Amino acid sequence: MIKRNSRMFYYMTIPALILFFIFHTFPALQGVYYSFTNWRGFGNYDFVGLKNYINLFKDPRIWHSYIFTFKFAIVSTILVNTIGLLVAIGLNSKIKFKTTLRAIYFLPHILSILIVGYVFKYIFTYFLPDIASSLGIGMLTKSILGNPDLAWIGVVILAVWQSSAFHVVLYLAGLQTIPKNLYDAASIDGAGSWGRFKHITFPLIAPFFTVNMVLALKNFLMVFDHVMALTGGGPGLATESISLLIYHGGFQGGEFAYQTANAVVYFIIILIVSLFQLKVLQEREVEL
Repeated sequence: MIKRNSRMFYYMTIPALILFFIFHTFPALQGVYYSFTNWRGFGNYDFVGLKNYINLFKDPRIWHSYIFTFKFAIVSTILVNTIGLLVAIGLNSKIKFKTTLRAIYFLPHILSILIVGYVFKYIFTYFLPDIASSLGIGMLTKSILGNPDLAWIGVVILAVWQSSAFHVVLYLAGLQTIPKNLYDAASIDGAGSWGRFKHITFPLIAPFFTVNMVLALKNFLMVFDHVMALTGGGPGLATESISLLIYHGGFQGGEFAYQTANAVVYFIIILIVSLFQLKVLQEREVEL
């Protein structure tokens, strides 16, 4: 019986491993190989060693895309976790129609990012300026998407609005693991809302906070659809994320090998950031 179960295990896992290697691991390794060449995506190519990686650190467009991406990711991660936690606490309290409200709050997450992006583009380009003009608010009469210094804020608003629902669900799952009698005991001892949150709620949902922070930062560092739909990387190159730069340069600009090297560096950076973030937050959980 044990041998039969072992055979079934291999019969089920080996095909999956083969498919994973063919469609994921092998293309990834092939991409790493191409990053050491000068291939344009077609035709012949030569091996150039570390030339692509060296040029990455000399390219101002690369640096600009990394600065924008990290600025966007950090701000969005802080906002989405703050909003997600506050909304989750509100939905977990004793309010009417909270089940309906949960469904409503989750709607943005199931909508297509591209479609939502085009809707927000219309709002920022026409709707808000028209309202601002009628109300006499001069600073909003022009679309922020056309301002190189403010366009990134529009991308943050779109990303936070669309992503908050997912994090609300995770925080709700964490809040529902907290025994109600702890809050009753704290209330008897005279603890206020802030005291209950500081000493009960946050310490007990710390693992969920860790997961939310890591997932949010990772996903925002990989931002592509939001930028593509809302600004296309503009105005100029003001909102060009790393993923968008890799797409434009690799598939449209004849820089396949060069942008593949950029993708390899990008992957390593995201991996290091995620592991560091996970380590720090898990240590924080122990302290709490």
